Amino acid sequence: MARSPVALVTGAGSGIGKAVARRLAREKVAVGALGRGLTDLRRTVDTINAEGGRAMVLEADIADEKQMRSAIELLVDQEGHLDFVVANAGINGVWAPIDDIKPDEWDETIAVNLRGTYLTLHLTIPYLKANGSGSIVVISSINGTRTFTTPGATAYVASKAAQVAMVQQLALELGRHHIRINAVCPGAITTKIGDNTTLRGEEETAIPVEWPEGDVPITGGKPGLPSDIADAVWFLCSSQSRHVTGSPLWVDGGQGLLR
Repeated sequence: MARSPVALVTGAGSGIGKAVARRLAREKVAVGALGRGLTDLRRTVDTINAEGGRAMVLEADIADEKQMRSAIELLVDQEGHLDFVVANAGINGVWAPIDDIKPDEWDETIAVNLRGTYLTLHLTIPYLKANGSGSIVVISSINGTRTFTTPGATAYVASKAAQVAMVQQLALELGRHHIRINAVCPGAITTKIGDNTTLRGEEETAIPVEWPEGDVPITGGKPGLPSDIADAVWFLCSSQSRHVTGSPLWVDGGQGLLR
C-alpha cells in the first residue's frame, strides 16, 4: 500500500496558505498547518478534517529557528516523512519612502519574508533528501519579479525578488537529489494580507496611473482567489510538473504585465 504524501504549509491560518492546505488535503496529502495564530490554525485544521482530510496544527514563528525546528520535527515524528514544502508565510510590512522606513521596520519584513523562507527550507530539505525526492513551492509575488510600482514597498519587493533568486539557485543544487523547487508569484488576491501593511508617504513614492477597465486584464479588474494560487501550488507539487524546476509561475491575470 502506497504511503500518503505529507506536506508542510506555512502561513496556513488564512488566505493563500489556508486554501493551499485545503487543496492538498483534497488530494489525500497529510498537512502540517504551520503559523503563529493558533485560533486561525485550528480553524484551518478543523475545516480540513471536516472535509475528510488529515491535518495537524503546528504553532511557530517562521523567523524563529527553535520554534520552526520543533514544529517540523513534530510533523515528521507523527507522519514519518515529508514530501512537499510550501513556504507561504509572509507580511507586507511597512511601505514608505526609503529615507523614511526605519531600520527595525526593514528588518522585520526581511526577517519574516526572507529569513523565514530560509529557515523553512534549511530545516525541511534534509527530510526531502532522505526521501530522495520532493517538491518545494515558495510563494513570492509579482512585486519584485514583474512589478516595481507599488508605492514605498522596497523592503517587500527586495524580499520577494530574493525568494525567486533562491528558487533558481537551489533548483540546481537540489536537482541531484531529485528535489524540485519553484515559485508562485501572485498578483492581487482576495486575502487579509493588507491587515499587516503600514503605508506612509504614498504621495512621495506613488506614480499616479488610472486603469479605466481595472488593472487585472483577464477579470476586468477583479482580484484573483486564494484557490487560484492553491491550484497552481498543487500542480507544482504533483507529478504533472515533474520536469519543472527553478521556475517562477505568475498567477496574476496579466496584472504584472500591465503595471
